[in-house]
Amino acid sequence: MTTKSFTLYPGQLTLEDCRRCLDEHMILTLHDQAYPAIHASHQTVKNVLEQGRTVYGINTGFGLLANTRIATDELELLQRSIVLSHAAGIGEFMHTSTVRLMMLLKINSLARGYSGIRAEVIDALISLFNHGVWPAIPQKGSVGASGDLAPLAHMSAVLLGEGEVIIDEKRCSAQEGLKKAGLSPIALAPKEGLALLNGTQASTAFTLEGLFYTQNAWYSAAAIGALAVDAAKGSRVPFDERIHAVRGHQSQTDTAFLFRNLLLTSSIGDSHEGCEKVQDPYSLRCQPQVMGAALHQIRNAAELLMVEANGVSDNPLVFSDDEDILSGGNFHAETVAMAADNLAIALSEIGALSERRMALLIDTNLSGLPPFLVENGGVNSGFMIAQVTCAALASENKTLAHPASIDSLPTSANQEDHVSMAAFAGRRLRDIFENVAGILAIEWLSVSQGIDFRRPLETSEPLESVHGLLRNSVRFYDKDRYFAPDIEAAAQLIRQGSLWRHVERICSISMTR
Repeated sequence: MTTKSFTLYPGQLTLEDCRRCLDEHMILTLHDQAYPAIHASHQTVKNVLEQGRTVYGINTGFGLLANTRIATDELELLQRSIVLSHAAGIGEFMHTSTVRLMMLLKINSLARGYSGIRAEVIDALISLFNHGVWPAIPQKGSVGASGDLAPLAHMSAVLLGEGEVIIDEKRCSAQEGLKKAGLSPIALAPKEGLALLNGTQASTAFTLEGLFYTQNAWYSAAAIGALAVDAAKGSRVPFDERIHAVRGHQSQTDTAFLFRNLLLTSSIGDSHEGCEKVQDPYSLRCQPQVMGAALHQIRNAAELLMVEANGVSDNPLVFSDDEDILSGGNFHAETVAMAADNLAIALSEIGALSERRMALLIDTNLSGLPPFLVENGGVNSGFMIAQVTCAALASENKTLAHPASIDSLPTSANQEDHVSMAAFAGRRLRDIFENVAGILAIEWLSVSQGIDFRRPLETSEPLESVHGLLRNSVRFYDKDRYFAPDIEAAAQLIRQGSLWRHVERICSISMTR
């Protein structure tokens, strides 16, 4: 299969560009218009040295050592030393897809022309990217302030010929990686080591990945939740446009619109129009309110993360038009951390609501379906313990969703005395999603079982296709059998985005503002 090409215009990445980068390897080209600003920025750094000025990050130490002037003949060693000493990460390696996105974000930031780095260094990162040479980066070690220092140091060490890379899913030395990319080890010029290490690109990559997980879970849960309405013979009245219009939240209104279009008219719905039941439990009735709140957080996070993805977050920043080099704190990832925390809450609530709907379905008093969704109850336990699994996963998410951004441990001898914890805030979204995918998989099995028990009545045409998508992989649960493969098959359809893409095709709303 031919690898697609992508031209990067610095500062103009879109959400779809980032999603595509995670999904597939692209051949990256930096547009020619980027190079004048890159060259001018580097020239400003050279001017500082020629003028004998003392400027942080160029000819000083770092962190608490910022007041230590470094001799000219040690400046190259200074930049090499900062990269090697900061490559102090630990734990399993980041997924290569996450590394790929992190590298794209870093290249995008450096190419804006405010970092004082040579074009040759940016081009070397692009060469690694294009040849599929992915730095082996431990997941843990960043507190999300002064940048994602450890992860970015492991990325940058490869340029020096140090560390390891992943090529075609195999661990290799950095030297082998450079050779594959047609490169030799680089000697970093003043400011370049710091420019490579400062920045929020690891935290942002983790959180963007988490954003896409949350979008996946949201669409999957909307389809499964709508199917649950018919499986439980729930009312369509709570989705009436007028109810949501008078409250005024756009994301809630949009969510109700999606549910109306998914449910439409069904023979199951028609069969109980005159029933005596007045109201459904909240897990059915309040789906627009809860899922709408989650959608609002998704949209808000998408907006914030795209600003961050296109921003410049290293330090100090070089403003070549004014010949100024200014120290600030753009490397502090609090914005990313809070966005990740809100996504964690939204994702956990999607799972919590799903668990409650599933629990409703197995309760014959609430759903009117056979106890535990199986015939010959007693002999067969049916979905009894599957609901326990849902409860366990939902409960675990309560701990995982605890806000990371409210924590801070001072670092660098109290020079860096407040940090964001953004890297962990974004990284744990994968774990929360794995739990939610499991909950949704079990609910999808449950609602499909419920729909089958309603036969010969049918649900709406869109929801029949959602039911059919599962039944292509998992047959009706007619009696107790080894249950785990059924759950895994449904979970895979969710993890791989099959249900998400299916729902987007039949009924789509915008996941951004």
